[in-house]
Amino acid sequence: MSKFHGLWFAFMLISLFSFGQTEYKKEAAIGVHFLLNDFKSATNLRSSSLNSVFINKQFAKVKEMTAGLALNYLKGLSNHFDLAVTGAGSFVSYELRNNPGSAKDRFLLEVDASVIAKMLSDKYWITPYAQTGIGGLIYGVYYGAFIPAGVGLQVNFYDEAYLLMNAQYRIPITETSNYHFYYSLGIAGNIGKKKDASSSLKVRPALPLASN
Repeated sequence: MSKFHGLWFAFMLISLFSFGQTEYKKEAAIGVHFLLNDFKSATNLRSSSLNSVFINKQFAKVKEMTAGLALNYLKGLSNHFDLAVTGAGSFVSYELRNNPGSAKDRFLLEVDASVIAKMLSDKYWITPYAQTGIGGLIYGVYYGAFIPAGVGLQVNFYDEAYLLMNAQYRIPITETSNYHFYYSLGIAGNIGKKKDASSSLKVRPALPLASN
């Protein structure tokens, strides 16, 4: 490891320990999101390989995905971890794994609770994150369970509102659910008592930077 990279790594460790002394836990927030369900790409990946899908350009186009809306509740657990509870609804043609040919245009309701692990605390304007949890679905007369696993990016507007971009791979647990990708873009705003203006308007960096 070069001297520069060693200094940068040491700076990051010091930053993480020092930021841990300051409270940047997210206030309770409610979000509204536009979503896209992508079943085609997940099917192609499972029937071949990632390399083959890339070479043959078998990823679904936006027009081949199904749109929907989602609402979610966010609450900070610590500086780097948030709880997210999400309810998503869309009209899809959803084929059950244990019942080929069962796909019909019905309303799909998915509800999940997950933990968001942020690379940086809410001190920063922008932070990448990973997310996983457990979820359940209702599709017509069918019930199922799945695991949402993915990554995202949060843009923080003075600790009062957040732009959230997220991509997940939804992994079925039961035979009455199916593999698919879930993409969402939305905005969340704080609920309840607002923070003092002096704390919400403080200057904050976009990302931690190493000094020369």
